[in-house]
Amino acid sequence: MIKHRYSIVVLLLAGLFASAQKPPPRLIVRGDDMGYSHSGNVALIECSKNGIQKSIEVIVPSPWFPEAVKMLRENPSIDVGIHLAITSEWDNIKWRPLSDCKSLTDSNGYFFPMIWKNPNYPGLSITENKWTLQDVEKEFRAQIETGLKNIPRISHVSAHMGCTELSPEVRAMARKLAKEYRIDIDLAEAGVRYVSYDGPKKTAGEKSASFIKMLDKLEAGQTYLFLDHPGIDGPELRAIHHIGYENVAEDRQGVTDLFTNKDIMEAIKKRNIVLISYREISAR
Repeated sequence: MIKHRYSIVVLLLAGLFASAQKPPPRLIVRGDDMGYSHSGNVALIECSKNGIQKSIEVIVPSPWFPEAVKMLRENPSIDVGIHLAITSEWDNIKWRPLSDCKSLTDSNGYFFPMIWKNPNYPGLSITENKWTLQDVEKEFRAQIETGLKNIPRISHVSAHMGCTELSPEVRAMARKLAKEYRIDIDLAEAGVRYVSYDGPKKTAGEKSASFIKMLDKLEAGQTYLFLDHPGIDGPELRAIHHIGYENVAEDRQGVTDLFTNKDIMEAIKKRNIVLISYREISAR
């Protein structure tokens, strides 16, 4: 009996020791869509300087890209990725491609609003039109080269609205370009897991509560990615929307509130979660 109890104690201590040896959870908090609006640019910088956000994704062909470049040059420590985009989804503001890629544009020369078929925008998705792999590659190259020209410290690429999942060929081509331009950080290969709100997220309060519930499920030794879209509620952002997503200003202000919430920062610290950027994914 004594020997049996001794064995149980040894096993418990061994388990505790193994758990103690595991590094803490690592979390990338990413802010997307820099360039889509002035208020978005301001919010994204604020969330990096005074919040938990560790990487920013910039849409190179977007209308507020020049301001984004200026802001990022003024804040050289912020990790930046190119958010490859071949859609222009908002109703009241549009952007065009940087290359001659007619198969990706509507009758006015703007990107189509959607990647996938959407009943609110009949006929206006890329998949409903005769897009070509050649045009997608041409535009991706133009965005990467323009991004690197203006923001040389770009560390990685990501996909706006899932555009690199348009087909297996597009996925492979995007990876090829990332390697060619030396901005290849592959999340899957690094074992990074995507996480999101664990619960409702309509209001700022719901976002905070659901974010903390998500934090409670992060495991030691694992790396995670959480992403959302900061913004500042005001006249500009209230004019930006599309059918099915009309509360953009309120929603994105809630993200800014979440990312800069001192209680959230304390919750992360209390749980011994390490915030990292894309650049730090391979660091141990």
